[in-house]
Amino acid sequence: MPFMDEIKTIHLDILREIGNIGAGNAATALSTLLNQKVDMSVPKVEVVSFNEMMELVGGPENVVVSIYFRIDGEAPGSMYFVMSLEQATSIISRLIDDNTFTIEQIENHPFAVSAIQEVGNILIGSYVSSLSDFTQLNLQHSVPSLSIDMFGAIISYGLMEIGQVSDVAIVVDTVFFAESDKQNEELNGHFFLLPDPDSFTKIFSSLGISDNG
Repeated sequence: MPFMDEIKTIHLDILREIGNIGAGNAATALSTLLNQKVDMSVPKVEVVSFNEMMELVGGPENVVVSIYFRIDGEAPGSMYFVMSLEQATSIISRLIDDNTFTIEQIENHPFAVSAIQEVGNILIGSYVSSLSDFTQLNLQHSVPSLSIDMFGAIISYGLMEIGQVSDVAIVVDTVFFAESDKQNEELNGHFFLLPDPDSFTKIFSSLGISDNG
């Protein structure tokens, strides 16, 4: 995969900085939503192949909670925020203040659906805004779409829907926790940004970095 071979440390450093700024903005918004202090960090940013992306979440048959957005504008693509069932349950329980909530209840719990979609909207909105500010590219994102399914099915459906084939993804690992959490439990998830075929070059060119570093 020639493009991946050309990715340099400087590319990843800039993407991580974009992620950190997005995480900071998202933490502020989540603090308001949860009514408590929230800290967020971006420990790692990678550019991976499609198959490596699958393995990061436990394989294509692993059932996950995913919030999908379509990014439109000058560097279009698809973006997913993916969490394990346990992580999604924990986040929703905090948002709706119900420790008895289980993910199996979500289909009959519109408030829970709305809550986790709002988290996705805040998180992805913050990242897209940060990316747009850094690159000076005009980017917008769609309304969130929630799925609970095997990861392979979620990704395949999203890509087929837009008629694009993406074999490279930017992965932004995100960790966040509430300061008042006595157990200091970390909640984490993966952002997967799958740019359309020409968007990688547009993003890096806008950052003043050529494909060959």
